Amino acid sequence: MPTALITGMAGFIGSSLADALLNRGYEVRGIDNFATGRRSNIDALDDGVSFTEGDVRDADLLAELLDGVDYVFHQAAVPSVPRSVDDPVTSTDANCTGTATLLDAARDTGVDTVVVASSSSVYGSTTDLPKVESMEASPESPYALSKYYTEQLAMQASDLYDFDTVALRYFNVFGPRQDPAGEYAAVIPKFINLMLDGERPVIYGDGEQSRDFTYIDNVIQANVLAAEEDVTGDVFNAACGGRATVNELVEALNALLETDIDPIYDDPRPGDVRHSHADISKAEELLGYEPEVGFEEGLERTVEWFR
Repeated sequence: MPTALITGMAGFIGSSLADALLNRGYEVRGIDNFATGRRSNIDALDDGVSFTEGDVRDADLLAELLDGVDYVFHQAAVPSVPRSVDDPVTSTDANCTGTATLLDAARDTGVDTVVVASSSSVYGSTTDLPKVESMEASPESPYALSKYYTEQLAMQASDLYDFDTVALRYFNVFGPRQDPAGEYAAVIPKFINLMLDGERPVIYGDGEQSRDFTYIDNVIQANVLAAEEDVTGDVFNAACGGRATVNELVEALNALLETDIDPIYDDPRPGDVRHSHADISKAEELLGYEPEVGFEEGLERTVEWFR
């Protein structure tokens, strides 16, 4: 039975990954400091999960938790481009120092593979679509820069130390358990929550910006494959390979909710990229990755969960 440590387990990706790994027969440990994660996500997990409240910048705690661990899934981070623009220090410290501390702790504990969560934001606003891993990175926010640093630290560790590393560039992940509240909430849970209450969502810009919205099950599949397949020192897009505009998202939600709510348009936010669309051929070829849930089906599942 393999043993996994999930950092950021109280987040919606971390907690969903914990469920999936338990179902695959893993022994699962987790850590989270609840800076952005939610206790309700931990409470929803099976009793078989071992959870520790703590911070990934605590080297002594990590050394203890990593004892006997085969795979590490590093989800812990302070998310959100706008949040990082408002508070670059917190994002940089948590995301960069946290990753460095984790990788340093892993070097002495016999870990087999560390899979780190990166972001499509590292590509920046290049007009070339779809985004291919071989493109030059152009991070345009402190968050994007911290994620690029995260993956580069991981790639370097695969050369310097005796364990494998893989970085996954997530493209706009959404699904059940995602936090809809707060100024920095992701667009899909925020819009669903507002529109269920009959309120108008706010679109920053003209709404024609597009995203490769990726349902949570696909990202979980990418993580498991990245850990279990024979790859190291490499970066992969984790997405569906399609895109929808934010205006189309509102139209789709109106159809699912049987509403007719018009959005409010406001000024674009600094740091937001215009278009995001992934080329997933590398993950398909080297990992055997195949998206299982498309945008429309994922949106329907997510709406039903929020209902």
